[in-house]
Amino acid sequence: MNNDFVFVDELVSGIRWDAKYATWDNFTGKPVDGYLANRIAGTRALCAALEEARGEAAALGFGLLLWDGYRPQRAVDCFLRWAQQPEDGRTKLRHYPNIDKAEMFEQGYVAAKSGHSRGSTVDLTFYDLTTGELARMGSDYDLMDAVSHHGARGISQVEARNRRCLRSLMETCGFRAYECEWWHYTLIDEPYPGTYFDFPIRYDDRRQVTRAPFGI
Repeated sequence: MNNDFVFVDELVSGIRWDAKYATWDNFTGKPVDGYLANRIAGTRALCAALEEARGEAAALGFGLLLWDGYRPQRAVDCFLRWAQQPEDGRTKLRHYPNIDKAEMFEQGYVAAKSGHSRGSTVDLTFYDLTTGELARMGSDYDLMDAVSHHGARGISQVEARNRRCLRSLMETCGFRAYECEWWHYTLIDEPYPGTYFDFPIRYDDRRQVTRAPFGI
């Protein structure tokens, strides 16, 4: 791994994660190229900002759950290849019920060059520190639909309030929101704004991994 990249859980205390693209539970229906470990990686600058966000969230009774951080370019290329394959319907109802595969790119839900590949973008949500339950946000992660947009209609007052709370907290801690996805935030002062990395996410061979990731 690049020396300025780390596993987020090593620098951000109490973080939870569920690296969806390392699993079968994502819009492609299988693990994605470059995700060889169920861990979330990112730049040290990202981690510093997330540690601040974690503290702010804790004051509100929330913890942070991460779904994705650094994304190798080979994973983005995998998305492109997947979008060109015939529709099999396995993930459509859950992730893109009202659009075709190709429209994911046209409508901005998936990009051929992703900010995630620069190492300072994160997909995340709140969870309740008392119950461990995920905060209600009005749509699932990676639901590519208008209901996932900031300011979407048709969600409850509680769900809208939770989205506003997450956005306000993240912006206070130095992130900018992405209007089409309530879960997606990029560090404003990202250290590599013009670089798209492609090294895989994998356990460090120098370490003995003895515990499973703390996911949902």
